[in-house]
Order: sequence, then structure tokens, then C-alpha cells
Amino acid sequence: MKRLFDLALSIFAFFSLTPLVLIIVVLVRMRIGSPVLFRQERPGLYGKPFIIYKFRTMTDVWDEVGNLMPDRERLTRLGQFLRKTSMDELPELFNVIKGDMNLVGSCPLRIKYLALYTAEQAQRHEVKPGITGWAQVNGRNVISL
Repeated sequence: MKRLFDLALSIFAFFSLTPLVLIIVVLVRMRIGSPVLFRQERPGLYGKPFIIYKFRTMTDVWDEVGNLMPDRERLTRLGQFLRKTSMDELPELFNVIKGDMNLVGSCPLRIKYLALYTAEQAQRHEVKPGITGWAQVNGRNVISL
């Protein structure tokens, strides 16, 4: 029943938000460049990797040695706005439609953190990750693992 609810609501939101998504696509393309979408492998249900989609919020700026500059120097003003309003996560609706994510669940952290979880923390992978959940509502990046 939950899957049907998530699917129905995601499809409705996906089509309802199409005008906003198109505006964001144009702005990201003009201000940050391409690709417009950021893709990254994240652990999903049972830790199985999937590709998460978000709007790109940072530029690809390299230093003179060929190293990628720190995130804080690459994050654009548009990117800050998209992150603050969580609009950078709108493409995750596609992940819900595909079945990789739920609307509500634990935030899908990066693959590199899998080895750092305690047995209790690893329980987060017993359900699909979500676009929103406890961590997103209660402090996002300022709370501990």
C-alpha cells in the first residue's frame, strides 16, 4: 500500500511541478552549466547501491595543480538557494517512481559511510531511503550520524 501511495503522489508531484522543474533546468544550465543533473551512487534498501538524481548546485572549478576546489568555493548562489529550499532534490521524485526511494525514509548518505555505521545505525538500510525524513526535518547536516 505504501508503494502505491508513494508512486501515485510522486507521479502527481512530478507532473504538477514540471513548470518549476523546467525553470530550474534553464537556470542551472545558464548559471552553472551542464550537466544539469548531479548523479551519485548511494546505498539503498539493504545497502544496495543506486544512482540518486539531484539538480547540480556546484561548478567544476579546479586549482592550478588539477585538484577540485573545496565545496564551499564551488557552491553557487543559485545552488545555495536550491539547497536551502530543497528544490535541488526535486529530481529524486524520479528515484521514487523508479522504486529506489520512498517519499519518507532515512536520508541516503554516501557509499563511503557504509563502513562507519554501527550495527544500530546500519538498520537504516532495512527500508528504502527517502526524500524526506526525521533527519531532514530535524537539522539536516548539523546533526550527527
